[in-house]
Amino acid sequence: MPDDVHHLEWHPRHSPWLVAVGVMLATFMQVLDTSIAVVALPHIAGSLSATPDEATWVLTSYLVSNAIILPMTGWLGNHFGRKRVFISCIGMFTLASVLCGMSLNLPMLILARILQGAGGGAMVPIAQAILLESFPPQKRGIAMATFAQAVVVAPIIGPTLGGWITDNYSWRWIFYINVPVGLLAIFLAEWLVEDPPYIKRNVKAAIDFVGFGLLALWLATLQITLDKGQEADWLSAVWIRWFLGISVVAMIAFIVWEFKVEHPLVNLRILRNRNFATGVMLILVIGIILYGTTAELPLFLQTLMGYPALQSGFALSPRGLGAFVTTFFVGRLVGRIPVRWLLCFGFGMLSLSSYMLSDINLQVSMASVILPTVLNGVAMSFIFVPLTTVTISQLRQRDIGSGTGLYNLMLNIGGSVGIALVTTLVARGAQAHQALMAGHLTPTDPVFTQRLHAAQAMLARHSDPVTAKSQAYALFYNVLNQQAHLWAFVDAFRMFGLMVLCCIPLIFLFKHVRHAPVRQVEVP
Repeated sequence: MPDDVHHLEWHPRHSPWLVAVGVMLATFMQVLDTSIAVVALPHIAGSLSATPDEATWVLTSYLVSNAIILPMTGWLGNHFGRKRVFISCIGMFTLASVLCGMSLNLPMLILARILQGAGGGAMVPIAQAILLESFPPQKRGIAMATFAQAVVVAPIIGPTLGGWITDNYSWRWIFYINVPVGLLAIFLAEWLVEDPPYIKRNVKAAIDFVGFGLLALWLATLQITLDKGQEADWLSAVWIRWFLGISVVAMIAFIVWEFKVEHPLVNLRILRNRNFATGVMLILVIGIILYGTTAELPLFLQTLMGYPALQSGFALSPRGLGAFVTTFFVGRLVGRIPVRWLLCFGFGMLSLSSYMLSDINLQVSMASVILPTVLNGVAMSFIFVPLTTVTISQLRQRDIGSGTGLYNLMLNIGGSVGIALVTTLVARGAQAHQALMAGHLTPTDPVFTQRLHAAQAMLARHSDPVTAKSQAYALFYNVLNQQAHLWAFVDAFRMFGLMVLCCIPLIFLFKHVRHAPVRQVEVP
């Protein structure tokens, strides 16, 4: 072994808990902004004279730029210094938030959101890497529990907070509130965050322009396809087929190029680590479930139950509470109980909560929704904390930045897939169930005929027979449409539950790790 290598773990000068507070403030702000604008879209569209479809680009533009930056995190940190990139990202995000609030038209808002997404893209993986490196290996479960507070809870309270701010003030304030938080986060990062020795010296890598171009092309076309696919009827639209084809070709070319180039933009070689590769596959599925159910439950409550946006947001609050409370305990269990069993319990609970939500009907009360959502939050804590810990556990410290970037990219892609999957399943499933149930609403069906005549007779008391007949048919169609959509939601929840169960065998691909091993730190 060379003399310039010491078997020492690098430790920050400040307490890891102080570092955690500093980086988590910025992380919470960034993750919150991915969902806080959802309920404000109608207000944004009306204020800026845009259609609802055009206003969705406020979300799409943010997600595209965010996704492009995520896998570049490791390279950016190694090339410019992690602390410098982290503070620059917070500053860019805060400035872009001001520009979002000041936007005079939709193009200006979209450009500001692109800038905001670029600033926010690197913040989460860098914060995750800083936490993992600041805590000793045996306490990295607690570090990830702290990180989970922002990543799991912020997307859940985002719609609720956004709805409250929009209803009581203005949609512009969902962006302006980032300014004091961002300034405080910059101060704390400047004071507490420091670069490890190996980050300070790794500044000679050339910029991989080809890799960046292929990465941007792949993720941009993929994100736009997922966001707009259902509106365009997926492969029925020529431009969707082109975008999907370009995305696949760009992805393959990007992977091949990154393995060939000497200084890759994204270090894909770490996927040779079995724990990391397995964790990346699982977090993709978790992203689908987390964002899919987050989108599906409020959609059900608003479209079928008639809940306003704010109340439907409150329906997800118990999940955030369950995750927030449980995460503290799970962080202390990592290292004491085998990670595989913690993950099996978490996946089992997640599947159970999905199947419980599949028992919904048009008479369901809010109390019947609270229990499965709380179990869902508990399950996410038992999954997210140990999964992140064991996924990163066998990476060298110098690879943690690249690892967290790829890991969070898969979570974001999973989220986009989950939202697109929910909208498609509900729309297509409702059509299928409606066609099936309509076969029973015929003049040859005695039950339908009897009830139709009864409804027609009741309505005829207040109108003429012809109008009463039309109203009776409209009444039955509305019931049919509601039931068809209900069954579509039920099918989606059941599919999510089955998807979770299918992931359990993958858990046993993880190598057994009691705690992350001490890694070598090169010193001059």
